[in-house]
Amino acid sequence: MDSLASLALATEEPKENMLHRPPYRKSEHIISQKMCKHILGMSFYQSIVIFIFVFGGPQFIPESPDNYITDEKL
Repeated sequence: MDSLASLALATEEPKENMLHRPPYRKSEHIISQKMCKHILGMSFYQSIVIFIFVFGGPQFIPESPDNYITDEKL
């Protein structure tokens, strides 16, 4: 579970100003309000796109039964 986080930390170039930054407080949230809005917005957007493809796909991506492989064709 920590492999992706350690990979991200290992591949990021070290910056001098990070050493001078004060540590975060224990009461601070990991996810800010802005991050939460972006996460919810993107999940809503992706859900809409998925529903369009799943339920509306046959209308704008037609499939003909002739293209299916059946036992009769083999």
